[in-house]
Amino acid sequence: MGLSSSLLFSAISVTIFLVLFSYRVDSQPVLDSDEQESAYRVLESINSEVPWRALFPGDLCSSAPHGVVCDFFEEKNDAVAVHITELSFGFVSDYTLNPPCTADSAINPLLSAIKHLRKIFFYKCFTGAQVSVPDFSVFGSSLEEISFVENPSLTGSLGGKLGNSTSLRRLVLTGTNVSGEIPVGLGDLVNLEQITLSRNKFRGEVALNFSKLNQLKLLDLSENGFEGEVPESIGGLTELLKVDLSENQFSGKIPESLKNLKNLEFLDLGYNHFANFGIPLFLAEMPRLREVHLSGNFLGGQIPEIWGSLRGIQGIGLSGTGLVGNIPASMGFFLRNLSFIGLDNNLLEGTVPEEFGSLESVNEMNLENNKLRGKLPFSPKFAAKMGEKLKLQGNPELCVDEGLRSAKIRGSLGNLKLCRHPYGPSQALFVGGISVQKASHLLMFLGFLFLLP
Repeated sequence: MGLSSSLLFSAISVTIFLVLFSYRVDSQPVLDSDEQESAYRVLESINSEVPWRALFPGDLCSSAPHGVVCDFFEEKNDAVAVHITELSFGFVSDYTLNPPCTADSAINPLLSAIKHLRKIFFYKCFTGAQVSVPDFSVFGSSLEEISFVENPSLTGSLGGKLGNSTSLRRLVLTGTNVSGEIPVGLGDLVNLEQITLSRNKFRGEVALNFSKLNQLKLLDLSENGFEGEVPESIGGLTELLKVDLSENQFSGKIPESLKNLKNLEFLDLGYNHFANFGIPLFLAEMPRLREVHLSGNFLGGQIPEIWGSLRGIQGIGLSGTGLVGNIPASMGFFLRNLSFIGLDNNLLEGTVPEEFGSLESVNEMNLENNKLRGKLPFSPKFAAKMGEKLKLQGNPELCVDEGLRSAKIRGSLGNLKLCRHPYGPSQALFVGGISVQKASHLLMFLGFLFLLP
């Protein structure tokens, strides 16, 4: 009797489960037919060679190609609906099997009919016929990410096409032919965390007020035609981790407001037209900097003694900046994490600091085309590790000792003359960021003052 009851109970349980499961399947919301048709049309415009309708004949939100993502939405009367929220196109890797694009890929106007999109991503899709930038404002506040990467046939401007995108967190347009100016309205999209507009055809002054973009972490406007002064308002974006404004035509003075970017790790202002104001001393107030690149701006002046506050620096680019004077020994003393340093094409003179020979982490050092002289402080082991990444050409008064010469190391060392007499820098000791040699000179000067009547 007990066994029969148990079997009966199991049968009833299975029946209830099957009924509930059947109800759940039957009640599963399906994609609206108009939205499904719009999705088919978009897929066909991206790649007409794939039989999308035959491969995915049913509900696209139940069985969709990679790159098409759906989500549930609660609508009126507690009804649940399903909509497409992400469209990603273009082969990135074997681990991201987005629908592949073709040479004649285009953007179907019915893209705008997919109203609940949160993310749009196109990678190397528009490489043939010209394709205009779509109007993103039709998606309203649902859109969170816009990414167009390596699409050289994408043209037009962003003017009037980002309105109402109040939820936008990421705007990425890189490697396109999009032109014009940055729309002023971009400064009102307060949820932005990333603005990457690199390698496009943007031009003109950046009239955008950044002051409202308090969540911005990455700003990249590199390789465009921007001109004028860099907006001071960038200095108020205290969450910024990376700023890249390189290879534009920015001019004037590097804004001192940047010193407020205490979390900044990467700063690249290289290859612009910043004026002759010297290397900014306020860099010493940015303790989290890991890379700073100012190359290609005629800043002039000497290399300042700021490196004791920047011990985490891993990369320094000061090539072609009009620098004069000696290379401070403090750079070699404090910058123990340095992996790259570029001081080439300046007017630097004197000897290479002995401390540079102790930079164990450095992988590339470019000192070419200066007026440096004297014996190099590098050991054969150090020079062998660097190889051709140790660049010293264009300094005719530099020389090597017998140890380096006999090591027959590849690179520019072989073109340097042999030192004829033992001369070179002596290693400086630093106390509190001041070399002992400078401290002794200071004490002598103070003593002389006390001897005066």
